[in-house]
Amino acid sequence: MAEGDSGTDQRQNEEIEAMAAIYGDEWCVVDECAKIFCIRVNDTTKNPKWTLCLQVLLPNEYPSTAPPIYQLNAPWLRGQERMDLSNSLEEIYIQNIGESILYLWVEKVRDFLIQKSQMAEPDPEINKKTEEEEDVEYEDDPTSSCGTEEPEKALDPEINENKTEAEELPPIDHGIPITDRRSTFQAHLAPVVCLQQVKMVLSKLYENKKIANATHNIYAYRIYCEDKQTFLQDCEDDGETAAGGRLLHLMEILNVRNVLVIVSRWYGGILIGPDRFKHINNCARNILLEKNYITLPEESSKAVGKNKKVKKDKKRSEH
Repeated sequence: MAEGDSGTDQRQNEEIEAMAAIYGDEWCVVDECAKIFCIRVNDTTKNPKWTLCLQVLLPNEYPSTAPPIYQLNAPWLRGQERMDLSNSLEEIYIQNIGESILYLWVEKVRDFLIQKSQMAEPDPEINKKTEEEEDVEYEDDPTSSCGTEEPEKALDPEINENKTEAEELPPIDHGIPITDRRSTFQAHLAPVVCLQQVKMVLSKLYENKKIANATHNIYAYRIYCEDKQTFLQDCEDDGETAAGGRLLHLMEILNVRNVLVIVSRWYGGILIGPDRFKHINNCARNILLEKNYITLPEESSKAVGKNKKVKKDKKRSEH
């Protein structure tokens, strides 16, 4: 029984960390002990027209056998609209029993707000939030010092040596470093379609002496197999316990495919506790966003608006 509870706690904690990394300041901890959280959802991140607060309480049985207990808070949400949105969230739970669904719920709420913003309705009053960004210094870019020595560590998963699928080294991109209390985190990303490419990218990265000498090189990859309609995925902690699994969980929630993400950490001698997982996830999310593996909410809104405009123009032309 205790073992099952431990597994549930781990899944909940991984989902909470992933949500905090994805949504940043929009994600709010109401009561950490009671596992009550709130997320402010907007139709767009710039000049939002409609806003709703989704509050959730995670029971001990979630996600295995029970859904989150939720509350929808918005002064304009009432009647049939509230019922329709609630039904949509409950339908998502029924379709994904046993799975983590908070991300699906948030994006469903956002879709609801985007559709509402396309309708000719008066704008509600919205309190805008300001964000403060902290500049970080990074004295030595690990991508600038390359060597040819063999790495001391070997991130070498068991890989089929069949090279018929891909022979070329994929392009490798490097993210902007994050520094906190003398520890530095940096993400690296490469598109991959087979395990051979995963091995090639890891080997290439380890030709860089600074990356090879990082305290930890955490990685995770997801490859979509068209023929089997399944994902081939795996991760590596490299000594940072559970970090690889958390990174892979983030990638699963974001539903990215055919990509390898590596996060290097250079330990600065000061323990930073759970914040290290937040930085690992933020580094990964930032580079996935930068390379268009995920999109910002306002881009989704623009796409919806554009599609509706095309449909309207088409109807006019038919008449």
